[in-house]
Amino acid sequence: MDLLSALERLRRPLDRELFPLAIGEAAADRRALRELTGQLDDYLLPRLRALDAPLLAVVGGSTGAGKSTLVNSLVGADVAEPGVLRPTTLVPTLVVNPADRAWFMGQNVLPGLSRATGDGPGALRVVTSPALGAGLALLDAPDIDSVVTANRELAAQLLAAADLWLFVTTAARYADEVPWSFLRSARERSTALAVVLDRVPPDAVDPVSRDLARLLAENGLDGTRLFTVPEAVLPSEKARLPAESVGPIVSWLAGLAEDAAERSRVVRQTLSGALDSLDTRVPALAVAISRQQGAFDGLRSIVSGAYAGGMADFDEGMRDGSLLRGEVLARWQDFIGTGDLMRSLESRVGWLRDRIVGFFTGRVPEVQLKEALESGVEALIRGAADGAAERALEGWSAAPGGPGLLERLGAVESARLGRASPDLGKRAEAAVRGWQEYVLDLVRAEGAEKRTTARLASLGVNGVGLLLMLAVFASTGGLTGIEVGIAGGTSVLSQKLLEAVFGDQAVRTLTVRAREDLRERVRGLLEAESARFTALLESIEPPRGTAAELRAALQTVRAHRADLPPATAPASPRSGDTAELPAVAAPDTTADRRQSDTIEFPPLPAGDARGAGPGAGPGAGPGAGPGAGAAEPSTPPASPPSGGGGGAGEGEGR
Repeated sequence: MDLLSALERLRRPLDRELFPLAIGEAAADRRALRELTGQLDDYLLPRLRALDAPLLAVVGGSTGAGKSTLVNSLVGADVAEPGVLRPTTLVPTLVVNPADRAWFMGQNVLPGLSRATGDGPGALRVVTSPALGAGLALLDAPDIDSVVTANRELAAQLLAAADLWLFVTTAARYADEVPWSFLRSARERSTALAVVLDRVPPDAVDPVSRDLARLLAENGLDGTRLFTVPEAVLPSEKARLPAESVGPIVSWLAGLAEDAAERSRVVRQTLSGALDSLDTRVPALAVAISRQQGAFDGLRSIVSGAYAGGMADFDEGMRDGSLLRGEVLARWQDFIGTGDLMRSLESRVGWLRDRIVGFFTGRVPEVQLKEALESGVEALIRGAADGAAERALEGWSAAPGGPGLLERLGAVESARLGRASPDLGKRAEAAVRGWQEYVLDLVRAEGAEKRTTARLASLGVNGVGLLLMLAVFASTGGLTGIEVGIAGGTSVLSQKLLEAVFGDQAVRTLTVRAREDLRERVRGLLEAESARFTALLESIEPPRGTAAELRAALQTVRAHRADLPPATAPASPRSGDTAELPAVAAPDTTADRRQSDTIEFPPLPAGDARGAGPGAGPGAGPGAGPGAGAAEPSTPPASPPSGGGGGAGEGEGR
C-alpha cells in the first residue's frame, strides 16, 4: 500500500452520516467531517494522483475586497464579474492558460463542481487567458463572510482545495476578525500564502502596510509576502486597475508560472501541511464518533430496560392472581360457588371431579372459560407492552440525543411510538392460542407417558388443559376478601384434580413448562415491540467500529508519509530576474496544534509543519520580509485591533 492508497482507505469510512444525533458539539463535528472529506476529495487525493499538475491559486477574501477586479486586472481581461451588489461572486471563476484547460475541465480538481454549464449553484466557470502562464491557474472565490451561507461554505471549500492562497483585504477592513480567523488557520497549517492589501489611500500606504505587517508578525505570519495596491478611481464597475498598481503581483505570478521548481515546492508545502493536519483532525473526529456511539448505546439501553420492565410486569401479572378477576373469576364462580368449596375439597374430591367432568362436558362453559382466559392473557400482554413503550419514550425524551431523534420523527409518530403497536392485539391472540395448543400437547404427551389415559379421559384433554392453564396463573397474591377464597379454591382445585390425573411431581413440572412457554412467547412479542425503537436507531447509526477504522487508517497514512517525494531543487536566480517568489506562512511550533477556536467557517488546507517552501528563510525572493519561514514568535498572537473598517456592504467600484 502506498500513500495514495492509505488516504483512500481513510476516505472510505467518511462517506456516510457519522453525527446523526444532536449531542455535544454535533454541528461542529458535522462541519469538521465536511471539511475533512472535502479536502480529501478536492485536494489531497487529486493532488497526490498528479503531483506535477498545474498549481491552483485561490483568490479569497472578504466582501467588497475587490477580488474580481483584481483577477481581471491581473490577466488583463474581463473574466470575472465585479459589481456593487452583494454577494457578487455567485459562481466561482477559474482562469487557466489554454494549455491547461483540458486538465481543469476534467474531474481532477474540485470534482463536485460541474463544468457543464458554468452557471448556477454547484457550477465552476472555467475561462482561458493566454496572459496567465501555463502551469498556474487563478480561482476567484466567493466572499468568506458572505451573507449567503452557501457562498461562505463554498469559499472555504475552494480555499481548502488550493495549493496557494492569494488573500485579499482592504485598508479599511484589514483588521476585521473573519479574515484573521482564516489567516490564523493558514499559520497553523503552514499554508503557502500571499496577502494583497487593496484600496490603500496614497498617503496611507506606508503606515497601513507597516501596521498590517505588524499584525501578521504578531499572529505568527511574519515573512508573509505582502502586496500593496493603491486606491484608484475607476471609470466603471468593470474597469481594471492601472497596470503599475498590479505590476508586482503580475511579475510574481509570471515568475511562479515559469519556475517549475518553485511550483513544485509550493505544492509540496501545502500538501505536506494538509497531511500533517490529519494527525489532529482524524483523532478528534474519531473521538466525536465514539461519543455518538455512546449516545446510541445509551438510547438502546433505555429501550432494553423499558421492555425488560414490561416483561417483569407480565411476570407479576402471572404471579399475583389478578388474571383470575373479572371474566375468568365469574366463570369459575358460576360453577363452584364461593363458600363450600374449600371446606368440602379434601373429603369430596371425587364428587368435585364429577362436577368438573360435567362442567367441561357442557361445551358452552368450556368455551366461555377458554375465551375468558385468552382475553385476560391478551390484556395482560398489551398492558405490559403499553407500559414498556411509554417508559422507553419518556427515557428517550430525557436522554442525550433522544429529543432530537424524536423531533426528527415528528409529534404524531412519536406519540404512536409511546403506545403498543396497532397490530399487537392480533399477534398476542395468535401467541396465546399457540400457547394453549402447546399446553394441550403437554397434557396429551404426559397422559401417554404416565399411562393415565382413563383418568385423563374422565376429564377430557381440553378440560385438563384448561386446569393446567389456570394453574399457571392461580395465586392469592394481590387478591382480597372473597376473591382470596375463590382464587385459592381455583388453585387448590386445579392442583388436586391435576395431581389425581398425573401425580404431584408431574403437575409441578407441567406447570413450569407451561409458564415458561408462555413467557417465551410474550418475550418474543415484546422484543418485536422494542424493535420499533431499535430500528430507528439502526436506520441512522454509523457502523460500529468506524472510530477504530479511522484511527487504523491514520496509522497507515503515517506509515507511508515518507512516500511523498521531495520537491525539485529550485533553480538558481537569474541576474536581473524581477519575478518574486511566494512567501510562505510560518509554521506553528506550539505544542497544541488544534484548530483555532475562533474560526467561524470551515477550516482551510494545512501547510508543512517544517516551514519548507518558497520564501522560507531569510531573503527568499525580492521583497520577502526577514525571517520568512521562521518559527513562530514566542509571544502569543495578538488579536487584530478593533475598529477596522467598512461594513459588509462595501462596493467593489473604486
